[in-house]
Amino acid sequence: MTSGKTRAYHHGDLRRALIEEGFRAARTGGPDAVTLREVTRAVGVSPNAAYRHFADRGELVRAAAAQAQLALAQAISDRLETASAGLSAHDASVERLRLLGLGYIDFARRERGWFELAFTVHDQTPSDAIVTLDDEVVEPFRLLLDALDAMVAAGALAPERRPHAEWACWSAVHGFADIAVHGPLQWQPPAVVDALAGAVVDAAIEGVRGAPSPATPPESRPTGAGEVKSIGRI
Repeated sequence: MTSGKTRAYHHGDLRRALIEEGFRAARTGGPDAVTLREVTRAVGVSPNAAYRHFADRGELVRAAAAQAQLALAQAISDRLETASAGLSAHDASVERLRLLGLGYIDFARRERGWFELAFTVHDQTPSDAIVTLDDEVVEPFRLLLDALDAMVAAGALAPERRPHAEWACWSAVHGFADIAVHGPLQWQPPAVVDALAGAVVDAAIEGVRGAPSPATPPESRPTGAGEVKSIGRI
């Protein structure tokens, strides 16, 4: 729901003002808060004025969702800036994918309304890119594609394992984010969710790169596996 305040609109780009208000309303209210009536009231114009720019509520939600996707992409990019310095190209590419996944999950937990809005709508026609909005690959998905391609270039991901690797990564990370926001993990202490998020991201990366031999002793496995087991006993 909107805050109830009306911001008088005078002159300028009404379409942009309506999109920004819809985006603002979704931050606390999610997609359901993006309505023509509430958004126009908050901006200070009549509902009829919105129809000069949007055929219906769906078009407004679509435009606001594009802003949410950009916000998610920016949050991921900010997380990527925290990458360790001095790593080899191989290790840096792996860390980049890990930070990308953790940044995605962090955004979902921190900005629940925008996370829900970001993927409310998408193009409904088949395409090679698949995850598109207005015939363009959405920016968070593009960051994932670029990270995986960089791993191949750095020798951290075998070329034969690259096809469709984005789906394994996205399914794991988005699924966990959804559980953390809407499922039973939403009531767990942040430290527990942080540890589980790291374990899930590590497992996803391990999966796309190629799982270790079943004979690998427990002490040689990534830290994430042990963390999940210990947290499960809390």
